[in-house]
Amino acid sequence: MENNGNLILIIDDDRTVRLSLGMLLKRAGYETAGAASPDEALALMRANRYSLILMDMNYSLSTTGEEGLHLLRQAAIFQPDVPVILMTAWGSISLAVEGMKAGAFDFMTKPWTNLDLLQRVETALNLNNKSEGNAEAPGFDRCGIIGKNRALLEVLDTVERVAATDASVLILGENGTGKELIAKALHTNSRRRDKPFVMVNLGGISQSLFESEMFGHAKGAFTGAAAERKGRFEIADKGTIFLDEIGDLDLSCQVKLLRVLQEHTFERLGESRPKRVDIRVVCATNADLNSMVAQRLFREDLFYRINLVTLRLPALRERREDIPELTRHFMRLGAKEMNISLPEISPEALDRLVRYDYPGNIRQLKNMVERALITCRNGRIETSDFDITDSLASALSLENAGGESGLELMEKKAIVNAIENSGGNLSRAALNLGISRQALYRRMEKYDIGK
Repeated sequence: MENNGNLILIIDDDRTVRLSLGMLLKRAGYETAGAASPDEALALMRANRYSLILMDMNYSLSTTGEEGLHLLRQAAIFQPDVPVILMTAWGSISLAVEGMKAGAFDFMTKPWTNLDLLQRVETALNLNNKSEGNAEAPGFDRCGIIGKNRALLEVLDTVERVAATDASVLILGENGTGKELIAKALHTNSRRRDKPFVMVNLGGISQSLFESEMFGHAKGAFTGAAAERKGRFEIADKGTIFLDEIGDLDLSCQVKLLRVLQEHTFERLGESRPKRVDIRVVCATNADLNSMVAQRLFREDLFYRINLVTLRLPALRERREDIPELTRHFMRLGAKEMNISLPEISPEALDRLVRYDYPGNIRQLKNMVERALITCRNGRIETSDFDITDSLASALSLENAGGESGLELMEKKAIVNAIENSGGNLSRAALNLGISRQALYRRMEKYDIGK
C-alpha cells in the first residue's frame, strides 16, 4: 500500500496504544505522529497538516469524555476537512455517538482488530481524497439503473465515488424507487464484486428467528436443528451484505446487529467460539430513522454506524423525464419474457404515464406496463390499457378538498381502487400497486382505510 503522502496523527494517553497503532500503520505504508495529551495534540495540529486523525475520547482519569469532545471541536478549527476516527471502549459508545454528532467521521471500539482498523483508515482517506465528478467513468456499471434525472445522477455519482471504499451506506427512499439496484451497483463496482452479495429483508425476519437467520446455528442448538447452518453474515464473508427494511428491525435485534457491525464477529447459536467476518454493509429503508431515533424506536448508536454515507433516491413522480425511457425499457423486457412482438405505445398513453404520480414508484410502472402488454390490441398500447386516474385532473379536482393534500388523496384513492379491484385480497392489491404488503398496511393505517 502506498501512503501517497498521508500523515496520520494518533492521539492517546496510553503509550502502548500509540506505539501499537504507529507500528501497524507504518507497516501499511503510512507516516504517523503521536500525541499523549490534548495540549500536545493541539500543538502538533497548529504546526502540521494531517490527512487523518485517530483520537481517543478519554484522557487521564477523566471518563466523561469532555476533553475528547473539546479536542474534536478544536481539530475542526485547526485541521478543517480532515476526517477524525474516534476510539473508545464498547461501554462508551454513547460518547462516540456524541462525537459523531460533533463532526467525527467514524468511531471504533477498543480493543480493535487490525484488519477492521486499516479498512476504516483506508475508507476515510479514500472518501476524503476523492473529488466529485460530473460524468460516470467508462467502466462504471449502472446495474440496470435507467434515467438522466439530476437527483438520480447525483446519487450515481456518489455510488461511483464510494463503491471502492468499505464505507457503510444507508439508502433512503420510498418503496419501489430502486434501492436494491443501488446496493447492487455499490457491490458490482467495488473490489468485492467477485464475492457474495447477500440480500436480507429484515422486515420479513421475526425476532425469534433473527439470530438463527443472521448468525446461523450448530446442529442440535434447538429443537428441529438437525444440521448446522450458516447464517447470512457468514455467507456474505468477503462480500457485501444488504440489509433492507432496517427500520423494521426490533430493538432487541438492533443491539445484536450493532455488535456484529462494530466488532465484525458473531457466534452461531449453540456455539461459544466467535467467528470473524469481513463484510461491506449496505442498509436501506423507507422509514424516517431520525424520527424513530427521537422516539427511541431505533438505536442512535446503530444509526450512526450504518450511515457513514447516505443516499436519497427520488420518487418516480420527481423524475418524470425518465418515465418514457423506463416505459420502453419495461416494454422490451416484458415482450421478451412473454415471447410476444414488441407493440407500439400511443403518444396519449405515454403522456398519461408521465403525468401519473405512482404510489408504488418504478415497481408500479413496471407492473402497469406488463399488464398493458397483455391487454393491448392490434400491436398498440392505448390509454385505455392503463387503469389509472389522470393525476393532473385529480389534483385540480381535489386541490381544495381540505385536510390531506391532492397527492395524498390521489394515493388514497389508488389504494382503495386497488383493494376493491382485487376483491379485498391485500397481497394482490399490493402487487398491483407495486409495493410490499407491509407498505400497503402502513398506508392503510395512515389513511384510515378499512377501519
